[in-house]
Amino acid sequence: MPSVFEPILSAAVAAVGDAAATLYVYGSVANGTARPGASDVDLLSVNYPHSAELSANLTRRFPMACRYVEVAAMTSADLQGDTDEAHGIRVFLRHYCVHLTGTDVSAGLPVFRADARAARGFNGDLGRHWRTWQEQLVTAGTDIGVLGRRVARKTLLAVAGMVSVHDKTWTTDRLHAADRWSEIEPALGAHLAQLWSWADGAQLPALGTLASMVADGGPVATVVQQFDAVAGLWTSSHR
Repeated sequence: MPSVFEPILSAAVAAVGDAAATLYVYGSVANGTARPGASDVDLLSVNYPHSAELSANLTRRFPMACRYVEVAAMTSADLQGDTDEAHGIRVFLRHYCVHLTGTDVSAGLPVFRADARAARGFNGDLGRHWRTWQEQLVTAGTDIGVLGRRVARKTLLAVAGMVSVHDKTWTTDRLHAADRWSEIEPALGAHLAQLWSWADGAQLPALGTLASMVADGGPVATVVQQFDAVAGLWTSSHR
């Protein structure tokens, strides 16, 4: 891991440790592909009530080291039960997260298969997000750049799930997923490359381009349909 990220992790550990919570790092910083000044730092907290504040604080403190510090939040109760969501969280902790501080709630979890249920647990809510993005697109005050990045990251993560099932491997690498799924579904290639440019921060979406991307019958709708066929979507009754 590049040393530029170490002060960020140390500051996060200090904040979460004081609250007797648990913290993990995942994504490009965890797997060694992060680019100083250009990558995000992705953290996951467990039983920590101030994740949003910590995210904003660390982003302000380290503007030269990374683009953004995102602190996702969950509780230990989210791991319990037999829902797809709980299963997805367990898979994610076991295979994608590096423990930083606090009680390691992933300790003792088994090695999971790269199967449809794991993909569904991660991204079975894609259809819900897609409809929300359509609503946000016409909501006054929506930051199109932020929305475009959110659309790109979530959609490409779902694509990574499909690649994982198709190739019987584990990946959350959005760029690899975009490239690989373009081989499998060539008609989506240009659209996946566009999404990657938004996710990577290389481009900001224009309003019209983003609207076309999330429209009924558009590229995101196609990914939603393909994901449903490969892994399935959460039902309306899903917790």
